[in-house]
Amino acid sequence: MNEPRWLDELEMAAWQGFLEAGHRVARRLEQQLKDDAGLSHPQYEILVHLSSVPGGELRMTELADRLITSKSGLTYQVGQLERRGLVRRRACPTDVRGVFAALTEEGRALLRAAAPGHVAAVRETLVDVLDRDQLAVLAEALGEVGRRLRRA
Repeated sequence: MNEPRWLDELEMAAWQGFLEAGHRVARRLEQQLKDDAGLSHPQYEILVHLSSVPGGELRMTELADRLITSKSGLTYQVGQLERRGLVRRRACPTDVRGVFAALTEEGRALLRAAAPGHVAAVRETLVDVLDRDQLAVLAEALGEVGRRLRRA
């Protein structure tokens, strides 16, 4: 059996910094969206993804892949948005198991209203805290982690 490779001081500092920053940024953004738009962060991201595609609709499986979430978690969040009239679901005409999520005009309007405050909160909690060199390192480093995990 191989001996574990324990984290050295720098590795531990990077790991703990990543965890703390990630949790604190997520908590702050979640609260901002709840206070300003009555949305959870996953719900906001659903609206963003739907608004970014022609026709404002995606198959639920593709939306789950884009959001890196489970189908059941997505179903719950889309259900919450549907109850508020922000998203509607429709059956896929070519696949009896397929379901589309579609952005409604009300959802598009709420997203337009929520986006400026959300971007300001992203800037305040992360982007404007770092200089351009730090942002470049962060983008490259986290991009590499994401690419490796996508391939795995």
